[in-house]
Amino acid sequence: MKIGLVQQANTANIEQNKQNLIKGIYDCAKKGAELVVLQELHNGLYFCQTENPEVFDMAESIPGPSTEMFGAVARELGVVIVLSLFERRAAGLYHNTAVVIEKDGSIAGKYRKMHIPDDPAYYEKFYFTPGDLGFEPIDTSVGRLGVLVCWDQWYPEAARLMALAGAEILIYPTAIGWETSDSDAEKTRQRDAWQTVQRGHAVANGIYVVTVNRTGYEPDPSGVTGGIPFWGTSFVAGPQGEILVQASTDKPQNIVCDVDLKHAEDVRRMWPFFRDRRIDYFEDLTKRFRK
Repeated sequence: MKIGLVQQANTANIEQNKQNLIKGIYDCAKKGAELVVLQELHNGLYFCQTENPEVFDMAESIPGPSTEMFGAVARELGVVIVLSLFERRAAGLYHNTAVVIEKDGSIAGKYRKMHIPDDPAYYEKFYFTPGDLGFEPIDTSVGRLGVLVCWDQWYPEAARLMALAGAEILIYPTAIGWETSDSDAEKTRQRDAWQTVQRGHAVANGIYVVTVNRTGYEPDPSGVTGGIPFWGTSFVAGPQGEILVQASTDKPQNIVCDVDLKHAEDVRRMWPFFRDRRIDYFEDLTKRFRK
């Protein structure tokens, strides 16, 4: 199967961002992609750099305008698309939600981001209620997709639960970048850690990992911080952690990668980590801390 990754630099012009995304999807489909993954909150700027109640007006229902628009694209091209939207579930109840669009334009399923960060320039707890749909893969015509979102990347439990539920590919729409005051060495450590932990998920679960991050610089509207240079580096890792493709740190790119799900099964037969799990001693994983 061929998977397309659309890494984009966004502006405040939402309609232009959407048109650029559609061009990216067309480009990936032209290169043979059957599945196309977009970055986290892809329609606009990463608005969580500040806490602004007016931003809630940007949220939309699911189904809604974005699922209809991208659904029409999926239907025209015959591709499956992974979206990432600011969901308005009800007044005062909002989620960071990934939506999988089937190639006929219908909604195959959705995932609400479970782990919500609250750090300087990433004030997501102000906007998003933690997800309540669990770690359930979404069945599509191209396979069972274990869709997670950004901050979920740091949690091996999330990846494991998706894999245990039968996910064939782990997918992470993402928005992560650097603090401008950090040293170059610290920036390198951060990006390397981010990629390394996800490659670890691929190895530990014998599964492909697809991560699509945004790129470009987005200023802090409040001026309190130096804004975020998003580090791009969208990539696909194979079931032994090998990097199959990797995008630029600072340029928009549409890249397509071949994956072989049979190869992932072969790796699991060679490295049978699921067989050897000591589940009879894992009950303490449900505790906040063990001491």
